[in-house]
Amino acid sequence: MATIAFIGLGNMGGPMAANLVKAGHKVVGFDLVKSSLDQAKADGATIADSAAAAVKGADVVITMLPAGKHVVSVWSDIIPSVAKGALMIDCSTIDVESARRAHALAGKASVLSVDAPVSGGTGGAKGATLTFMAGGDDKAFAAAKPVLEAMGKKIVHCGEGGAGQAAKICNNMILGISMIAVGEAFALAEKLGLSHQALFDVSSTSSGQCWALTSYCPVPGPVPASPANNGYKPGFASALMVKDLTLAQDAANAAGAATPLGKHAQEIYEAFDAAGNGGVDFSGIIQHVRGLAGKS
Repeated sequence: MATIAFIGLGNMGGPMAANLVKAGHKVVGFDLVKSSLDQAKADGATIADSAAAAVKGADVVITMLPAGKHVVSVWSDIIPSVAKGALMIDCSTIDVESARRAHALAGKASVLSVDAPVSGGTGGAKGATLTFMAGGDDKAFAAAKPVLEAMGKKIVHCGEGGAGQAAKICNNMILGISMIAVGEAFALAEKLGLSHQALFDVSSTSSGQCWALTSYCPVPGPVPASPANNGYKPGFASALMVKDLTLAQDAANAAGAATPLGKHAQEIYEAFDAAGNGGVDFSGIIQHVRGLAGKS
């Protein structure tokens, strides 16, 4: 079993680190938030005094951080303390350019590196059912795969460094757009006197079928495990959807790609967030959609 340093023990990182402990790895964790450190310790991790201290002697270093600037900053700080030939995995969702900068830092220090953002939310993190979208060379991916398998059930090698972030950005743009579409359909059905269950029963088995409907239905009832049945407590907060849709728009602008629905979805979620709903699950966007009636 490996010695794994885990930096960033929040809502996603904490449960992921706990699953590594359950898999038999020695996990040394660090976070700036004391409550996160306390929980990681309770889950069986050893707690370090700093990020640099956490990585000393580690075979694998995993980071789960808020944004690209944090990843580049932390990797710059800790790489001098990372052993040559070790493996660094970043599971944050960040911009492609920052991911490539992190890979370059690792390469200069003769350290293997993989960008491996995740899909599956806090439920997937706790249940070890995450999907990992990995970018890096074949050697790095081969080293990372067994570690990632302790935290997820599907690991996809998407290409060279930065490809994992590209896949995550594209995937979540699809998700943001489709959840708005599902919310609009249910809002229309309500106006037409069609029950939630009737629409679900039809659309879930016909051409309207999509993950946003069948796994994360935005109205209470049809999918008991969806946040709609728990007051829209996140899973995946709307503020994070704004972040991902903004990353998608930044990438589209840089690449010269046209993504008009992605841009409109970003604007809709930004308005929902600005109204004080950043901590609401992203499926709660149906509430915003209902409020638009008569305003268009």
